[in-house]
Amino acid sequence: MERTVVRCAEGHVFTTTSFPMQQLGADRLGPGRLIRCPRCARLRHAVPVVEQNKR
Repeated sequence: MERTVVRCAEGHVFTTTSFPMQQLGADRLGPGRLIRCPRCARLRHAVPVVEQNKR
């Protein structure tokens, strides 16, 4: 199972094994999803974290 790094609306960064409807992409539904944050234990809007290449 692939893990996705996400950031919740409160700024907490964590990984999740399931990111609902990820295969539909940003064009159709947008990048964010409602998932439960393990740090604040609340249902939060979360978006995938984009990794930047270090040069």
